[in-house]
Amino acid sequence: MEVEQFEIYEFLRRYAPFDGLPDPVLKDLATTIEVAYFRAGSQILQFGQALDALHMIRSGTVEVFRRSGELYNRLDEGDIFGQLGLLMNRTVRFPARAVTDTLVYFIPAREFDQLFENHEAFADYVEIEDRTRLRQAVSQAEGSNESMTSKVRPLITREPVTMPIGATVREAAAKMTEEGVSALIITEGEPGADSPNHGMAGIVTDRDFRTRVLAAGLPLDTPVAEVMSPGVITIESSQYVFEALLSMLRNNLHHLPVLHRDRPVGMIAISDIVRYESQNSLFVVGRILRQQNVDELVTLAPEVRASFVRLVNEDANSHMVGSAMAVIGRSFKQRLLELAEEALGPPPVPYCFLALGSMARDEQSVVTDQDNALILDNSFDRDLHDDYFRQLAAFVSDGLARCGYVYCSGGIMATNVKWRQPLRVWERYFAEWIERPSPETLLNSSIFFDLDGVYGRTEWVDHLRKEIARRAKGNHYFLACMARNALNRTPPLGFFKAFVLEKDGKQRDSINLKRRGTAPLVDLVRVHALSVGSRSQNTFERIEDIVEAKALSPAIGSDLRDALEFIALVRIRQQALSLQAGQEADNNVEPQQLSHFERRSLKDAFQVLSNAQKFLKFHYHPNRSA
Repeated sequence: MEVEQFEIYEFLRRYAPFDGLPDPVLKDLATTIEVAYFRAGSQILQFGQALDALHMIRSGTVEVFRRSGELYNRLDEGDIFGQLGLLMNRTVRFPARAVTDTLVYFIPAREFDQLFENHEAFADYVEIEDRTRLRQAVSQAEGSNESMTSKVRPLITREPVTMPIGATVREAAAKMTEEGVSALIITEGEPGADSPNHGMAGIVTDRDFRTRVLAAGLPLDTPVAEVMSPGVITIESSQYVFEALLSMLRNNLHHLPVLHRDRPVGMIAISDIVRYESQNSLFVVGRILRQQNVDELVTLAPEVRASFVRLVNEDANSHMVGSAMAVIGRSFKQRLLELAEEALGPPPVPYCFLALGSMARDEQSVVTDQDNALILDNSFDRDLHDDYFRQLAAFVSDGLARCGYVYCSGGIMATNVKWRQPLRVWERYFAEWIERPSPETLLNSSIFFDLDGVYGRTEWVDHLRKEIARRAKGNHYFLACMARNALNRTPPLGFFKAFVLEKDGKQRDSINLKRRGTAPLVDLVRVHALSVGSRSQNTFERIEDIVEAKALSPAIGSDLRDALEFIALVRIRQQALSLQAGQEADNNVEPQQLSHFERRSLKDAFQVLSNAQKFLKFHYHPNRSA
C-alpha cells in the first residue's frame, strides 16, 4: 500500500460507518478513493446532477441544503454526504457547498454498492436519519453485561408454594418440609389484579418459625397469620435482577415473590441473587446499614465511588446507575437517621424525612449535593418539638456532607426551618406554588415536585403526590409558567449544529452535560407529566405515562428516552474516567476528548432536546386554548 493510500486507510478507520468494516475490506477500499479540493464558497454538488460517488470530508466544512434552498446541515471532518442520492436514483438530492477550503474523498458508487450489500452495519448507517441513528447509538451503549440486563424470570426454578391464611404453624411447617422450601406465600382470596395484594396476605419463612414461634414458645396450633410477615413486597418477572437486588436490600428482605401479569409465578431468595450476581457492587448498601457510627459510614465513601465506576464499566445503563446511586444515598440517610434517634432519643412526634431532586427520581450520579426536607406530624409544636428536629436535621446533613454529599448551596435542606414543617404547611406550600406561581415558587416546584419518602411516615409523600397531580393537571396558567421556566436552559448547539462551549472559567471549552443536557430534559418531561396527572418520579417512567396519556406520540417519547439516555451515559462515563484517573469528577465534558461517534450522537440528542423545547413553548403558551 502506498503512503497516500495508507493515510486514507488510517483516516477511514477513525470514522463511522467505515470504522466497523473488516481491515482487509478497508485497505482495499482505500486504493479506490480519489481526492478533490474545493475552494471556500464553491459548489460541490448541484441538485439533480448525476452522482457517482459517496463524499467524505477529509478536512474543511460543508453546508448541505434542501431542494428549497433551506439549510439542512453543516458537516465537518469525517462526515459523509451524497448517500441518499446513491440509494435513490444516482442523482443529487441535497446540494452541497464548501464553506471553507475543503478536501473531499470520493468513494466510487460501485464500492458503495458492495459495502451496502455485504455489510449490514454500513447499510444501516447510511440509510438512517438522525433520530434512528440516536436510537442505534443508545442501543450500542446499553449494557452488554448479562448480569446487568437479565430479567428476574430466569431465576425462578419452580412455582410458588402457598398456604391459605387459615392454616396453622404446624401445617405450614409440614408444607415447607414436604416441598423443600424456606418460605411460603400465605394466600387470602383469589390471586389477581383486583384482589388485595394479588391474593397474598403475607410470607412466612424458616426464620419466622425460629424467631416468632420457637423462641417465643408458641404452640404449634397457632394460626400462621399471627407469625407471618404481612404487607407483601413483590417484583414483576419482567424487571431486572438488578432491581430485585435493590428492592431486597432496601427493604431488608430475604425472599421476594415474583409476579407475572399480576399473578404470583415464583419466589426468589437473596441467595439466588448472590449466586447469580456474586460480584454486584451494590452490596455496599448492606455495609452502610451495618455501620455503628458516622465515622464508620465515612470510611465507605471510597466504596461508593468504586461501586459507581464498576457499574459504569459493567455497561449498566443510566437508569440502572441512577437507581443504584439513589439507593446508596437513601441508605446513608436511613442509617444516619437511625443513629440520630439513638443519640437524641425517640422523636417527640412522627415525621417523614424526604429525598428531593435526582435521588427522588432514581437518577443520581456520583457528583451530587444533598436536597432534603422534613414533614412533621400536624401535632408538631415548634416551641416544644423543634429543638429535637433541628438537631436531627443537623446530624443527618453534617453526616451526609462527611460521606461525600455536599451541602446544598441553595439551602434546600431540613436544617432550613422553612423546609422543616408540619404536613398541613406542606399542603399549603404546594397549593400556593400551583395556584399562585412566581419565579421563586416555580424554582421550588422544579425541586420539590420530585420527592420521595426515605424514612418514617412515607405514606405522607403519597398523599402530597396525589395533591400535586390533582392541582396541576388542567391548570393551564401554572403549566405555561412551568414550561416557560423549563426553557431557561437550552442545549449547547449553535445554528449549524456546532457545539456551543463555555467561554471562560476553569470549565472553558467544555459542555456542562447536566445544566445543558439532562436537566432541561428532566424539566420539560416534568411539565408534560404534570399536565397528564402522572405521579411517577423517574423521568423515564414519566415519559411512559405521557405517551400512554397520548400527550406525546410514541415516536417522540422514544426520541426523548434515547436523548436522555445517551447524554446521561456520556456524563457518567466521563465521571467514571475522571475517578479512575484520580481526578475530581464533575458534569463537564470537552468535545475534543470524545470520539467522532459520541460527538455526532450527542448532537443528535441535543437536537431532540431543542425540538422538544420548541414544542413545549408552543404547546403550553398561556394564550393557547387547551
